Amino acid sequence: MTAHEVTTIIGLEVHVQLKTQTKLFCGCSAAFGAPPNTQVCPVCLGLPGALPVMNEHAIELAIRAGLAIHCSIPPMTKWDRKQYFYPDLPKGYQISQFDLPICADGYLEITDPADPDGTRHIGIIRAHLEEDAGKSMHDEVAGKSDTRIDLNRCGTPLLEIVSQPDLRSAAEVKEYLTQLKLILTHLDVSDCEMQEGSLRVDANVNLHIDVDGKKVATPIVEVKNMNSFRAVERALEYEVERQYADWENDGLTIEDNPKTTRGWDDVNQRTFVQREKEESADYRYFPDPDLLPVRIPSERVEALRQSLGELPRATYLRLQSQHDLKPYDADVIVNQGPAMIAYFERVAEVSGDAKRSSSWIQQDVMRTLKDRELSIDAFPVTSVGLGELLKLVVKGQLDNTRARDVFNYLLDHESTVDQAIQSLGIEQVDNSEIDALCQELLDANPAVVADVRSGKVQAVGSLIGQAKKKNPNANPQQVRETLLKLIG
Repeated sequence: MTAHEVTTIIGLEVHVQLKTQTKLFCGCSAAFGAPPNTQVCPVCLGLPGALPVMNEHAIELAIRAGLAIHCSIPPMTKWDRKQYFYPDLPKGYQISQFDLPICADGYLEITDPADPDGTRHIGIIRAHLEEDAGKSMHDEVAGKSDTRIDLNRCGTPLLEIVSQPDLRSAAEVKEYLTQLKLILTHLDVSDCEMQEGSLRVDANVNLHIDVDGKKVATPIVEVKNMNSFRAVERALEYEVERQYADWENDGLTIEDNPKTTRGWDDVNQRTFVQREKEESADYRYFPDPDLLPVRIPSERVEALRQSLGELPRATYLRLQSQHDLKPYDADVIVNQGPAMIAYFERVAEVSGDAKRSSSWIQQDVMRTLKDRELSIDAFPVTSVGLGELLKLVVKGQLDNTRARDVFNYLLDHESTVDQAIQSLGIEQVDNSEIDALCQELLDANPAVVADVRSGKVQAVGSLIGQAKKKNPNANPQQVRETLLKLIG
């Protein structure tokens, strides 16, 4: 990109909708998908005389999230009014938190994309509670330049998580967002559905360019309107290239134009100017007179800390050390959530083979879940049942093919593993039967015997197939071993 040494500086503001049944300051439903303007009341519409009442569950979820990202929780937090006008903000201000946020001074540990064995700590400046605005829908009818307003989102509880400008690449940003989403969904703090607006990302990015030993900083740009992690990654990659090209062409620095807001055009893969960025003074913050400060006893914070349990990254590392899983396999299981983690660990315990359990879960279980649109909690094959089935495979009493026959039977029948085996007519084959079968095949196929004795061991594969046709219950591995032994 450049002959100069360039450092990319990125900080994120992540807005997460908390998983509460009702809004932050009223009893209206916070559910997604209702007809426009049907989940509103005088409080969230900002009608005169309507007073807010705090949602205690939102406070609890915010503290749990803050503790999980290593934030400190102050003994007291308060509410402030942030003044600005949006067509979909009926009150003309937003109830938020300014100088006393509910969570502050934390960090998130991520895997370093440049070094899979390394980690980085990304600082968290603050995480504060605020209410959401409504939704403006522009040009909904072809040929008309109109805007329609849906106020259902007004007042839904948001936790805004603000990072330090510690991120140095789009790849690090994607890893940060992935780990943050994993924590929040693991704790059931939020569903983090970007397509529903439950997780929204604004990225602040600029460049530090080394010019003759001095640092030159480009203007900071806040990028908005990114509706997927991939869009965030692409927008930042584009913006880094654009900022450097602009600096080369006109020499603009942060002193000339401190900060602007740009939107992301996903169709054309480019950012575009929206407005100059406001500073905190422009919002005219002041304490909300209708809401008392919130006192948070240390005993309550400690109780919530104990309720967190094992967090995803700790589980990811433990699955590798305790069960000898590869990083990829541990990552897949952890990303499925707490219920899948518990399912895997029980299967591994019963079967005695964690790697085989992981393989079956990633292939057979997860494929079936997707095909049947099921959650692991509703999966018809219990963890104990799958563990018992795999235990038979480990002992050599079932081969993988017959085990999958049993697995498929269990998917559609309420049955134990033993009952399924009996119903399918699967029987143990005596060693003497295997010996006799293998000798019969060798006598009928002298060419295969000659090939194996000349070093072409793979030639025995054709006889294994014939053995399965003659006796479907014959274990292919046992047949292979017996054939090679008899060939000598």
